[in-house]
Amino acid sequence: MFGRLLPKERSFFDFFEQHAALTVKGTAEMVEMVQDGARIEARAKRIADIEHETDVITHRCIEALHKTFITPIDRDSIHRLITKMDDIMDYVEAAAERIALYELTTMTEGVKDLADILHKASLQVEVACKYLRNMKNAQKILELSADVNRLETEGDAILRRAVARLFKEEKDDPILVIKWKEIYESLEMSIDRCEDVANIIEGVVLEHG
Repeated sequence: MFGRLLPKERSFFDFFEQHAALTVKGTAEMVEMVQDGARIEARAKRIADIEHETDVITHRCIEALHKTFITPIDRDSIHRLITKMDDIMDYVEAAAERIALYELTTMTEGVKDLADILHKASLQVEVACKYLRNMKNAQKILELSADVNRLETEGDAILRRAVARLFKEEKDDPILVIKWKEIYESLEMSIDRCEDVANIIEGVVLEHG
């Protein structure tokens, strides 16, 4: 009863929204990088900078969690949500870094398709984070979660087709196959983390429903 009378720290929603907005910028930068293969190093640097900004937000969120007595949603959910959100940009940065390190400038359809799916998923996550402030948005959040799950399934299918195409079209250059496969998998893992975030948010909604 006493706990209900204490004010709840609402800044966690700010952390989620700021993190999600930066992630959208990061995935948009990835889309631009793989569209034309131009300014690779500059774009990889920009993605790394965005990833660092999301790291800062993650650390501030976790620090606030340690100092806050009453939280607006379950403490474990806050921790899992912000860390899974942080993973999204970690994998985006990994993919961008490898494209730059491997000096890849001729982009494949597979990397373009995966980057596009990732960006769409990150947009849905951003909206879901904004809706999380008010449980009156529960139905909208559940719909967004379903959309992210659909995009993740589509990303899995794209990965399988893209890898198969690599083995077929680049069989004379196994090193190139290894490079692109690694990049594809980083992007697919980033899409997976979008699904994880959506599932956590869905769980919060169902718990408070």
